[in-house]
Amino acid sequence: MERRAAAQTRTILLAKTAHARLQYGAERLATALRTAGYQVQIQRADKLPKSKGMIVVGQAKDALVQQAATALRTAAEKAPGKEGFAISSAKDDAILISGADNSGALYGCLELAEQVKTQGKLSNNLHLTDQPEMVLRGTCIGVQKPTYLPGRNVYEYPYTPETFPWLYDKALWVKYLDMMVDNRYNSLYLWNGHPFASLVRLKDYPFAVEVDDATFKKNEEMYRFLTEEADKRGIWVIQMFYNIIVSKPFAEHYNIKTQDRARPIVPLIADYTRKSIAAFVEKYPNVGLMVALGEAMEGAGQDDVDWFTKTIIPGVQDGLKALGTTELPPIVLRAHDTDAPRVITEALLLYKNLYTEAKFNGEALTTYTPRGSWAELHRKLSGMNSVHIENVHILANLEPFRYGSADFIQKSVQAMHNIYGANGLHLYPESSYWDWPYTADNVAGRQLQVDRDWLWYAEWARYAWRANRPRPAEVTYWSQKLAAQFGCDEQAGQQILTAYEEAGEIEPKLLRRYGITDGNRQTLTLGMLMNQLIDPKRYGLFTLLYESESPEGEMIIEYAEKESKGEKHMGETPPQIANEVVEHGEKAVAAIERAAPAIKQNQAEFARVRNDMYCQDALANFYAEKARAALQVLKYKYSHNVQDLTAAVPLLQSSVAHWQKLVDLTKDSYLYANSMQTAQRKIPMRGVDGTYKTWAEMLPVYKKELADFQHNIDSLKTAKTSISAPKIEVLRNAPVKLLSKAGTYPVAIGQTIFADTTARITALAPELAKLQGLRLGKAQQVAQGTEIRFTTTKPVRLLVGFFNQKSPRFLPIPTLEIDASANDYGQAESKILNALTIPGLPPVNVHAYSFKAGTHTLNLARGACVVLGFIDANQPLRTYDAGLGEGVRKVGELDWLFE
Repeated sequence: MERRAAAQTRTILLAKTAHARLQYGAERLATALRTAGYQVQIQRADKLPKSKGMIVVGQAKDALVQQAATALRTAAEKAPGKEGFAISSAKDDAILISGADNSGALYGCLELAEQVKTQGKLSNNLHLTDQPEMVLRGTCIGVQKPTYLPGRNVYEYPYTPETFPWLYDKALWVKYLDMMVDNRYNSLYLWNGHPFASLVRLKDYPFAVEVDDATFKKNEEMYRFLTEEADKRGIWVIQMFYNIIVSKPFAEHYNIKTQDRARPIVPLIADYTRKSIAAFVEKYPNVGLMVALGEAMEGAGQDDVDWFTKTIIPGVQDGLKALGTTELPPIVLRAHDTDAPRVITEALLLYKNLYTEAKFNGEALTTYTPRGSWAELHRKLSGMNSVHIENVHILANLEPFRYGSADFIQKSVQAMHNIYGANGLHLYPESSYWDWPYTADNVAGRQLQVDRDWLWYAEWARYAWRANRPRPAEVTYWSQKLAAQFGCDEQAGQQILTAYEEAGEIEPKLLRRYGITDGNRQTLTLGMLMNQLIDPKRYGLFTLLYESESPEGEMIIEYAEKESKGEKHMGETPPQIANEVVEHGEKAVAAIERAAPAIKQNQAEFARVRNDMYCQDALANFYAEKARAALQVLKYKYSHNVQDLTAAVPLLQSSVAHWQKLVDLTKDSYLYANSMQTAQRKIPMRGVDGTYKTWAEMLPVYKKELADFQHNIDSLKTAKTSISAPKIEVLRNAPVKLLSKAGTYPVAIGQTIFADTTARITALAPELAKLQGLRLGKAQQVAQGTEIRFTTTKPVRLLVGFFNQKSPRFLPIPTLEIDASANDYGQAESKILNALTIPGLPPVNVHAYSFKAGTHTLNLARGACVVLGFIDANQPLRTYDAGLGEGVRKVGELDWLFE
C-alpha cells in the first residue's frame, strides 16, 4: 500500500536555470498526470533529492540530468539529434526525460503527457527515443485580407485593430500556439507586404510609420507577447515581407509609388529598407525573416542578387551589431520569381543561417509525384549549403471544402524528401487563407480555422516529424483520432477516414488534368467554362502545372488531337480522370453514410463534413460530364460533323444539373468558395469587387453557356456550314496626348516597329489595321524598360504586343502566378493571340491595359514589346487567335459556339 501511495505522488524536477520551454513542458505533463489521478508538484533544484516518483526533465548535457542518470541507474539511451529526446524509466519509480536541447526536452514532456492521456497512467518500463526528420516544420498566417484596403494595393495591410482585430486576441494566439506545439510545429510564418512600418520607428524616416501612437504601442506589446509565447513552445516566429514595397506615408512623402515592379533599385528605397530591417532585428531578436524577392520586384536578374546581398542581409547584420549578438536569426529566401540558386550562392558568402523555400505544387495540391523542371529546381536548392523548405501554398483547388486524406499527405511528404530532397515544411491553412482566422462555413459567429481544420494540421505535422510509417498502422491511428473526435467506434472512424481519402483524390486529379493554372487566379471549385476546357491557351495556360505538378498525361486538347489522328495515348487521360473522380465521389458519400449512425459527439461538425462529401461528389460529376462534352466538341473540330456537337448537348445538360445540386448543397452552408475576392481571380470568372465567389452566381453563367451552345448548333444545322465567321470590327485609334518621347507609325504591313531596328510587319490581324503605334527603341526597352506617359479625356485601352517567347530580350507576358500586379490594368488575358507576323521575331500576343480619364504613367519591365496604340475603352475587342507569326499553325476556332 505504501508503494502504491508513493507511485501516485509525482514530482517533476527542473534545474533552477531551466529554460521557459522546460517549465511549459513540465506544466503540460503535470496537467495530464493530475487528470489521470496523480498528485503532482513541479520543483526546481540543482541537486537530485532522495525521494521516489521523481520525473527529471532537462537537456542531456545538464548537470542535473547527468546526476540523475547516474544516481537512478537508468540505462543510457541513444543520444538523439536536434529536437530529439529520450524517456527512460529508472529505480524508485523515477523517469528521466532527456532532451538534445530545450525543444527536445519539451517534446519529451509532451510525448509522456500524451501517453498518460491515452493509457490513463504512467507506464512501468519506459525506454524510448525520438527526434524529427524535418528541421523546420511550420505553419503560416496571412496578416492580409480578402480585398484591398481603400487607396492601397495588393499586400498592403498595416497592423491595426480595425483591420485585424484577431491580431490582438491573446487567447486566440495561445490556442493557436498550443495547437502548433501539440503537433510539434517549430516555426510560425506571418505573411505581410511591409510589416516594418507597423512595428518600428526609424530615426531617419520618422514619418514612415503607418499607424498612430496608440496602435504602435499595442503592436509592440502584442508582438513581444507573441514571440515570447512562441519561444516558450519552441516556435520561431518568422516575419515574411515582399520586395520592393515601402509604406504609404513614405511613398507620399517622396511622391513615389508604394510598389512598382518595373522600378529599378534606387538608393533612397534601399536605405529605407535596410534601416527598417536593422531596427526590426534589433527590436525583435527572436524573429526570423522570410524574403520574397518576386511579385513586387522585377523577376530574376542582378537586381535580386543586389537587393538580397546589399540591402537585406546588411540590414540584418546592422541590427545584430546594434544588439551586440552573434546569434544569427534564420533568413528564408523564397524561390518565387527569382533565380534562387544564383541568389543563395552569393548570399552564403555573407550569411550562414539561410534557408530556401519553394512551392510544392504551386498554389494548389495536385500530386505526390512531382517531376520535370520544377523538381529539378527543388533538387538543386536542396543540394546547396542551406536547408530547403517545401511550401504547401494557398490550396486554391481545395478551398473551401475540408481536406483530410492522410494517404495523400503522407505520400506528399515522402515526395518532399525522396523527389525534392527537402527537409522542411511551410504549411498554409487548408482554405480561407485571406480570411484568417475564419472559415468559409456559414456558421453563426463564424467558425475558426484552427478548430475546423485540426485534421489538416495534424496530418502534415505527423509526417513532417517522420514520413515513413507503415500504412496499416496509420489507418488505425487516424481512425482512432476521428473516432475520438466524433464519439464513435474505431470502425466508424475508419469510414470517416475512407471518405476523406476518397474525396481527397478529386480536386487534385481535376486540376492536374483539366486546369488552366496552379495559381489562385483559378478557383477550381467554382467550375470552368467550356472555352476554358477546349481553348486553355487563350486563358494564359500555365504549362508547369502539366509538365511538373502532375503525373505524365494529356490535356483535353492533346487527347482530342491524338484521337483524331489515331495516335497512342500516354499516362493519365481526361476520360480516365472523369471516370475516376466520379468513382471517388461515390465511395466518399457511401463511406460517410456508413459512419453517420455511430456519431455521438460534435454532430453539427460531422454534418458539415458529410455535406462536404456530397459537395465534392457533385463537383466531380459536374467536371466529368463537362470534360466529356468538351471532348465531343473538340471531336467536331477535326470531323466537322455536327452530330459530334449534338452528342455533347446531353452531357452539358447533365453537367448543369450537377451544378444545380452543388448550388443547393452550398447556398446555406457556405459564405463563399474563395477567400481571395479581387480582380486577380480570373477563372472561371473575373472576381471584381467580391463578385462570382458563390456557386449560385455561377449557375446562370453555365445555363447561358448551354443555351448559347444549343442555339449555335441549331444555327449550324440551318446554315449547313461548319464555321460561322465572326464579323471583323476594325479598332479605331483613340486620341491621347503623349507626354513621353516616342515616334508614331500606322500599324500596317511594311512598317518598322522599333526606332533602332529594321524589323517590319509582314502580316497583321485585320482589327489592328487603323491604329497608331508607338515606335520606341528596342535597345532601351531591353536595358531600361518602357515608360509611357499620357493624358486622356476619356477612358482608353492601350494595346501592347508581347512576344510569345521567354527570354531576357522580351517583355515578360503578364503572369499572375508570379506577379500579383499582372492584372492591375486588366492586362493579364491575351486578347488577340498570334496577331502579327514579324520575320525573325516570335509570334505576338496582344494584351489590353485599361485607363480612366486623366494623366497616367505606365512603366513596363525590361524587355522588347510592340506598343500598338490606344483605343476607346468602350469599343468591343474580340478575343481570338489570328493564327499569324512564324511557326504558328492556324486551327479552326470553336469558342464562338459558347458565346
